[in-house]
Amino acid sequence: MATIVLALAAAALYGLSDFAGGVVSRRASVWGVAIVTQVTAVVALGALTMLQPGSPTRADLAWGALAGVGTGVGTGFLYRGLSAGRMGVVAPLSAVGAALLPVIVGIVSGERPHLLTLLGIACAFPAIWLVSTSTDTPDVAGQAEGRLNEDVANGLLAGLGFGLMFSALGQVPASAGLAPLAMAELSSVAAVVILAMAMRQSWLPASRAAWNGVVVGALAAAATICFLFATQSGLLAVASVLSSLYPAVTVLLAAVVLHERIHRRQGVGLALTLAAVALVATG
Repeated sequence: MATIVLALAAAALYGLSDFAGGVVSRRASVWGVAIVTQVTAVVALGALTMLQPGSPTRADLAWGALAGVGTGVGTGFLYRGLSAGRMGVVAPLSAVGAALLPVIVGIVSGERPHLLTLLGIACAFPAIWLVSTSTDTPDVAGQAEGRLNEDVANGLLAGLGFGLMFSALGQVPASAGLAPLAMAELSSVAAVVILAMAMRQSWLPASRAAWNGVVVGALAAAATICFLFATQSGLLAVASVLSSLYPAVTVLLAAVVLHERIHRRQGVGLALTLAAVALVATG
């Protein structure tokens, strides 16, 4: 039960973080916002590490560094996609990718979830997709091929990055404390800078709006801590799938705060989300 509660807390915090990050990234440089977000997480987790140092091994820190590469790639490409206003394509691909890779890693490494848990996981994938889909997004057939290809690429790369982050953090034991997380956020900053430079984009937070990413970074750091504790108390497959339900939180926030209408497909996705959580909890 602790795994479920912590994973759902991670989903709520990730959803809130993405909602705030999406708003901020439309007002400032995507890469500048990503840098502020990740540096904030480094500072927050660095301070918490001093309070709970643990005994991390070199392998634990290496897993943290690898998770940071995934975090940087996922954050950069997610914000890049959201800033173009194509959430209906980018968000579903990123969330499904974030859930799928850790499930595969967990099963290959020997995890054997209960049948009801597997049914819950099976419900989660269409739930993630449906709840992320907005009919406000132009129909795929009406999009320019180049634009669509870029949206798909952003979504797939973001999902691959977040999936790598979840999979790597799932290898960190409780005895390591929070130091691997601090290492993850530190390496994520380097990943964002390298990606921005490779794309010939400025990564410096030049505008005042970019500094609103401080709030986003604090939320993301809290979410990652919850996810790490979830994996340490239960199965990686369960923790990653439930944490990847974050688009449901983003959609609900958009409905409440921005008064956006929840469409029929999103309603079905939210219902499947509840079914997935109930089945996983029962299993």
